[in-house]
Amino acid sequence: MSEGYYDNAPHSPSANGNGNGSLSYNGDGRSSAVTSPNAGNDTLISSRAISPSAYPVKNEPGLGINGSANAPAQQQLARKKLASWVGFSNLPNQVHRRSVRRGFQFVAMVVGESGLGKSTLINTLFETKLYQPKNIPAPGEDRGKTVQIESISAEIEENGVRLKLTVVDTPGFGDFVNNDESWKPIVDNIEARFDAYLEQENRVNRLKLVDNRVHACIYFIQPTGHSLKPIDIEFMRRLHTKVNLIPVIAKADTMTDDEIILFKQRILADIAHHGIRIFQPPQYENEDEETIQENEEIISKVPFAVVGSDSLVSSPDGRQVRGRAYPWGVIEVDNEDHCDFVKLRQMLVRTHMEELREHTNDVLYENYRTDKLKAMGVAQDESVFKETNPAAKQAEERAMHEAKLAKMEAEMKMVFQQKVQEKEAKLKQSEEELYLRHREMKDALEKQRQELEDKKRRIESGRPLTPEKGSQKKRFGLGK
Repeated sequence: MSEGYYDNAPHSPSANGNGNGSLSYNGDGRSSAVTSPNAGNDTLISSRAISPSAYPVKNEPGLGINGSANAPAQQQLARKKLASWVGFSNLPNQVHRRSVRRGFQFVAMVVGESGLGKSTLINTLFETKLYQPKNIPAPGEDRGKTVQIESISAEIEENGVRLKLTVVDTPGFGDFVNNDESWKPIVDNIEARFDAYLEQENRVNRLKLVDNRVHACIYFIQPTGHSLKPIDIEFMRRLHTKVNLIPVIAKADTMTDDEIILFKQRILADIAHHGIRIFQPPQYENEDEETIQENEEIISKVPFAVVGSDSLVSSPDGRQVRGRAYPWGVIEVDNEDHCDFVKLRQMLVRTHMEELREHTNDVLYENYRTDKLKAMGVAQDESVFKETNPAAKQAEERAMHEAKLAKMEAEMKMVFQQKVQEKEAKLKQSEEELYLRHREMKDALEKQRQELEDKKRRIESGRPLTPEKGSQKKRFGLGK
């Protein structure tokens, strides 16, 4: 199984045109033979021209195995078989050449109590003396009261590939009587690195972006054999959304194999119970079975039970190996039967370093950046960068237009009904007034008619219309 990118990289035909020569590129653009950086004996990688049609076809959504259409027409992808070699299959070589020219950056943070072998493990991982032997404070000497943050940077090179490695150490974590908020300086340091990168992104000139964000945090767990301590749980709860957590069991040679298995189960149970997200190697489509099997083996070893040693000892069969010699035998660091160091190095350095960088940039940093900008009052229209289907967008606009028309129609109906009710009320009031006036006029006419009839009867009977004064006085006299 290839440990890296080189074994399966497609190449263009050789420079001499015969198509069977090995070809790669140096940083200055010259062609030269390439050796895999992971091969112990510098095996020469042969190159040959590969037609794009020889690559496995990835099944796109809406297409069958042979590209048969089983989706709407707007989702179909036109697949064309090239008649000859064009050259864009050589893009991975171009990316490789640019990456080798620029080099790589990687920032790892180690967190754990003193004496768990953090410095030794880092030296063992990268096979270089990044950390010198530490001076142990004498009894009574001031050991400090806060967690410190120390960074060590070094540029290392392997087979022409340059890596700027930065290791962030946290001396003092978990070493005090009161460890309340001992995680806070570490969180502040991670966020400060995010803020520094965000400030660089907001500059007018962004040609030289320095990525000092923490790409991986190796958290050392004491080999107690019981379960995670409260400080372990609280630390991982505070940091799992800001950094890729990789838990390791330090000094695993102090435990038996059965104790390690049981301890791993308890640690994973605690992590799942508290909803802590640790880094898991991603799995991609169209990967070969060997790669899938290696990823499964790496996942099965989490948390890694490791032993660190940067010194050589003699094994019982006379070999010089990195390890630790005990009266009962030798622990070999690079022996998978003795510890999980090889799997940790494989995930952290050989196979998933780029995934750690990518997950930090695309997920962890983006989430922090979004929360930061929203807290500053920066609003983003979610529909600006949203990919939409024209037919779906047209249907959505039609639905919105119909809803708007329905709303306007309901409002017009309401206004019309209100006006009709007001008009009916006015007409009813006018009708009542007219009826009352008609009644009054009818009563007045009836009264006039009665008076006229009374006058008519008086005239016909010969009586005066008005009574005589003498007769009235006479009647009054008779009445006396």
